[in-house]
Amino acid sequence: MNVFVIGATGMAGSAIVKEARRQGLEVIANGRNLDKLKEIKGDDQGINILQKDAFQLTEKDLQQADSIIDAFAIEPDQAYRQVDLAAKLVALLRDQKTRVGFILGAGSLYADDSKTSLVYDAIKADDSSKPWRAIPENQLYELDFLKNVHNVNWFGISPAISFLPGEKSEKILYGTDVVLTNDAGKSETTAGTMAVAVVAELLKPEHQQSRFTVANG
Repeated sequence: MNVFVIGATGMAGSAIVKEARRQGLEVIANGRNLDKLKEIKGDDQGINILQKDAFQLTEKDLQQADSIIDAFAIEPDQAYRQVDLAAKLVALLRDQKTRVGFILGAGSLYADDSKTSLVYDAIKADDSSKPWRAIPENQLYELDFLKNVHNVNWFGISPAISFLPGEKSEKILYGTDVVLTNDAGKSETTAGTMAVAVVAELLKPEHQQSRFTVANG
């Protein structure tokens, strides 16, 4: 399997590249920073790099891959581009078999099992979140958009409330639309945990045109 990772130099993207190679998958690592792409590749012949802005990707670029992962990250003042990129990928992949996975945020998850409010509702109510609020807001819009796409082979995955660097957890919690918390009361997902869940979904698909969530146990 050949996996095309958009945003391969970021926290989530680089972890996904590493896990994909550990599982024996071929990787096309896409990003804008050539030096960082070369650093990720090293001397690994199983990684090909494509230095190109994600918004300049063409259908021909994506045809090289069996699966695509959108791990695109951007600053809050341009967070709307998360939705724009999802729309671009959907337009390029309609009525095709190619699988595309979107790394979403925790804001679109329900805050608890009552399902009466979203994590984003609490973020929006907190004035201190204003500098970065646009990111979870637009990730919520991104999921709303995807839910109405029925002719693309997509899936989404959300981390827990805290999404941070780190290796995979020995125990991984899985859910669907409610934010996860472990027995210690922590709601966090490391990049390594996210990567394991993404690659597992590529190898053995269980979520078709739907979103799921993972957290460190």
